[in-house]
Amino acid sequence: MTIYFISRHAGAVEWAKQEGFAVDRQLTHLDVDLIQVNDWVLGTLPINLIAEVNARGGRYFHLTLDLPAARRGQELSAEDMRQLGTQLVEYTAQRVA
Repeated sequence: MTIYFISRHAGAVEWAKQEGFAVDRQLTHLDVDLIQVNDWVLGTLPINLIAEVNARGGRYFHLTLDLPAARRGQELSAEDMRQLGTQLVEYTAQRVA
């Protein structure tokens, strides 16, 4: 099992480290061909990639936070993310057509 953290934001990467997530590979872009059964993917992926991760037997955990409109487009530090209640929540998706 491999744990991937997908993010291009330094604050998110630092947040994951400080929260103790045992990330095996930190990437700025996910190549779904890497995913194998029981791998975990952490990040903020589009729905089509989430469905592909799940179809390959992987698990997807979405980086969620309550971001006020005034903070959109700003880089957040790990501390900012903690204050905003950031958490990882597991989701599944399936393509139906």
